Amino acid sequence: MGSFSFLDYAVFIGYAVLILFMGLWVSRDKKGETKSAEDYFLASKSLPWWAIGASLIASNISAEQFIGMSGSGFAIGLAISCYEWIAAASLIIVGKYYLPIFIKKGIFTMPQFLKDRFDGRVSMSLSVFWLLVYVFVNLTSVLYMGALSLEIIMGVPILYGIIGLALFAAVYSIYGGLSAVAWTDVVQVVVLVIGGLVTTYLSFNALSGGEGMLSGLQIAFEQAPEKFKMIIDRGTMIPDGKGGFVDAYEMLPGIGALFGGIWIVNLAYWGLNQYIIQRTLAGKNLKEAQNGVVFAGYLKILMPLIVVLPGIVAFTISKDPLAYNVGESIAGTVSDMAVGTITKSDEAYPWLLNTFVPTGLKGLAFAALAAAIVSSLASMINSTSTIFTMDIYKSHFNQNASNKSLVNMGRMVSVIALFIAVLVAPMLGELDQAFQFIQEFTGLVTPGVLVIFTLGLFWKRATANAAFAVALLTFPLSWGMKILLEEMPFLDRMFIVMLVLAAIAVVISLFGKEDKEKSIKIEKGMFNTGMTFNIASMGICGILSVLYLIFW
Repeated sequence: MGSFSFLDYAVFIGYAVLILFMGLWVSRDKKGETKSAEDYFLASKSLPWWAIGASLIASNISAEQFIGMSGSGFAIGLAISCYEWIAAASLIIVGKYYLPIFIKKGIFTMPQFLKDRFDGRVSMSLSVFWLLVYVFVNLTSVLYMGALSLEIIMGVPILYGIIGLALFAAVYSIYGGLSAVAWTDVVQVVVLVIGGLVTTYLSFNALSGGEGMLSGLQIAFEQAPEKFKMIIDRGTMIPDGKGGFVDAYEMLPGIGALFGGIWIVNLAYWGLNQYIIQRTLAGKNLKEAQNGVVFAGYLKILMPLIVVLPGIVAFTISKDPLAYNVGESIAGTVSDMAVGTITKSDEAYPWLLNTFVPTGLKGLAFAALAAAIVSSLASMINSTSTIFTMDIYKSHFNQNASNKSLVNMGRMVSVIALFIAVLVAPMLGELDQAFQFIQEFTGLVTPGVLVIFTLGLFWKRATANAAFAVALLTFPLSWGMKILLEEMPFLDRMFIVMLVLAAIAVVISLFGKEDKEKSIKIEKGMFNTGMTFNIASMGICGILSVLYLIFW
């Protein structure tokens, strides 16, 4: 059981009260006004660039990263940062080429775009997919990993932690909608970054025996140089959490990860994922949305410092805990979970926080973790209700639904989705690296999603039949490839599946009839961007080039 002092509890409770107060304040109904669907699901389209960028990161960074990615840092090393760093580059593409079309169309959801561009079959098939993934993969994994950290740090039983986190996120997000989620995210991301950096600094400082972070970083690099390679070689064996070993190359296949499947993951996630793109659709205008995504790109570059390097510290210490005099660390004494008892990679971050972060700061560091968890839960809840309400309920059951009935339906769906996730979350206890599980599971359908949207956005000849065929084939084809090519890394399999699906879509489209009324009309100057966006984008590309040159 973790050792939380009165001061730690005070800091953490203060954070919780601030978020709840802010969420409920933003959510309040103005006198004499009824909340409209646009108010509830798109925050009245009023978000400035800095709120969009902060909300994107707060929605994205969760226990999946703090717990899961730190666990992968413990097992694999810095290479797992490719998900974060390629995301920064992907956000530039999303801002320049995707957002101009989405915002011009004035859509609420991604399935709505598919219905406008293709037909209801395509929209419904992907609506169902996203709802299943949000409820059974995203919500459940965030709840479980968040509850795992509560158990390790505060001694809260897993089930109680799952229920507590669900209720916390529900209190303001279900009532207030996207406004409450987005504006509290601004506070959440500040707490997340500051608290996360505190944990990183104290972990490296402890590793160096109090000589500072840079000294700790040098020790980690000297003692575990294999953990600082961005490009993994075949045969790099890592623990599987079950007493055996697995080849890390199967998770991050060297050059293939850098130039192949990782782009499918990131473009689909940042450009086509409802609970992410919904923030940009709520922007004041296109320019604000584009500046918001490039701001998020810089925050993504920073994230490995917060969520990957701590896992490498834990690995370095676990090799020989006595050599680093852990018992004399700034935390004073080692907690009940001693270094040598890290049995699963995903225990690395909670253990570091519990062991090396002192009284008072532990409350802040845990508030950062809680901020990441709760903000992501709130975002997923809101987007789940948005898709069901706007793309299923309104489109197929009540086309003339009033604003009041739409908002009420959204709230009811949020409660049901969260209840199901609470029931399923405890079943994830058998996983070692939950982050990898999430990537591989969603990767079964992600190639098809990217093909459908890319052709729909940028190729006028793409037909509804082609898109529907891809929607039907993506899961069975991905699963078949998984069975037939079991030894192939899943990122490489995703790339092959994408190419096959793209070929199928092109062939079907060429033999079909183009629907000129529904095809996207690319106008001159549509993809022009402002100076701020352009300069910031070049900065991201420059930083990423330097990072890969250093850690290749």
